[in-house]
Amino acid sequence: MTTRTAAQRRAEASTAYDAYLAACPARQLLDRISDKWVSLAVNALADGPQRYGELSRRLASVSQKMLTQTLRHLERDGLVSRTVTPAVPVRVDYELTPLGRSLLPLMRAIKSWAEDHMDEVHAARAAYDAPAVERLV
Repeated sequence: MTTRTAAQRRAEASTAYDAYLAACPARQLLDRISDKWVSLAVNALADGPQRYGELSRRLASVSQKMLTQTLRHLERDGLVSRTVTPAVPVRVDYELTPLGRSLLPLMRAIKSWAEDHMDEVHAARAAYDAPAVERLV
């Protein structure tokens, strides 16, 4: 067994999570948080706890299956908490955890960037697609 210096241990620890490596767990997390429904759900929960129905209405066009799956994944990853209140009918609230709240500034920034730059993206797409259309004519 070889003895490692503190500097070697720090170097190993700093590369323990390198999303550029195929086997890195951080890559799976990046995949999860880059999902559009995750981004929208995290942003929707920024205002505080919400019931499933409220989230469903807020996230227009999300299917019941996809919203359920997204919330379960967020809960599993520790980003969302689920609170069940016994009542008739049962009340279930979803809320960002402190870890989920720490992700919120990034998600807000991405959502804002997409909304602010959509016209430029449309123009770029049109310019990119124009030569392909001209070749077909």
